[in-house]
Amino acid sequence: MQTYQLDIVVSRGAMIESRHRVHAAVWDAASGLVGVARDPFMHSPWRSCAKPFQLMPFLETGGFDELVWGDDELALSCASHGGEPEHVAVAARMLQSIGLEEGDLACGPHEPLSKRGAKALRDQGMLPSRLHNNCSGKHASMLGRAHLSGWSTEGYERDGHPVQQAALDSVARWTGVPSDKIERGVDGCGVVVFGLPLAHMSRAWAMLGASATRGDELPSRIMRAVRTRPMLFGGSDRFDSLVVEETSGNVVPKVGAEGVHSVAILDRGLGCTVKVEDGATRAQYPAVLRLLQLLGALPETLPPRLQDFARTRVRNTRGEVVGDVRSIDA
Repeated sequence: MQTYQLDIVVSRGAMIESRHRVHAAVWDAASGLVGVARDPFMHSPWRSCAKPFQLMPFLETGGFDELVWGDDELALSCASHGGEPEHVAVAARMLQSIGLEEGDLACGPHEPLSKRGAKALRDQGMLPSRLHNNCSGKHASMLGRAHLSGWSTEGYERDGHPVQQAALDSVARWTGVPSDKIERGVDGCGVVVFGLPLAHMSRAWAMLGASATRGDELPSRIMRAVRTRPMLFGGSDRFDSLVVEETSGNVVPKVGAEGVHSVAILDRGLGCTVKVEDGATRAQYPAVLRLLQLLGALPETLPPRLQDFARTRVRNTRGEVVGDVRSIDA
């Protein structure tokens, strides 16, 4: 069993001012748990890292294809997108194709997560809509499932609705955790969120990557959509999109809120999940990148577009650099 040190420190001058404890699990699709940082069985809400598995039941029924949705819609359904015009257009098109509109989305509006998306909104003098929510693609696909199945679209996001029950069953199947052992709550976007150990989150991503590499139809479709449409999967400046692009699609990460991040490394059959104990986003990306470097999925000298995620500068109110946020061994 390999042990990794992934803690992130914040410096001010030569002093260490703060420290973020980071937990992680690395799962090999063929042999199980092979790497850990701190507690690999720490329980956490999986947040948006679960999106491909929440979508899987809709693909399995054939409903996704019945709506003639393609890779654009598939990538957006798995995305935590930046609210850029391209994202909004695909989400709106999905809703229109099932006779619904923005108001049918259960997610609330929020400011676009990408700088380009926020600027586009400001330039138009508009307020954020539910379509700008980073989870609007997931919600649109859930509405599509309810619509085609003849289920009520009202309350599709709530625990006990058939859409959410199917998602729970899918998460149980891919993670190996029985559905009655998976904790449930409400995610930031309003749908059911699943709580389970990091190791089992990693298992799901390892199995997804291995299944796609074998050519299994549905995992292959999900991975193809993400790898060929990284911009829709995240955005022009979003971490997940840049990692997919810089690794030519070999590494597929999926961001979640509160410091949780799952990753598939396709050529190695590995799945990884990182959890920053205190939920700090500033520690999340450096920790994920450091683990990918230690696993040999990224080089020690990172591509320029990823370097600022690995070591961010701390500035004072005058804009002067006074410290940084980095891996403890960087």
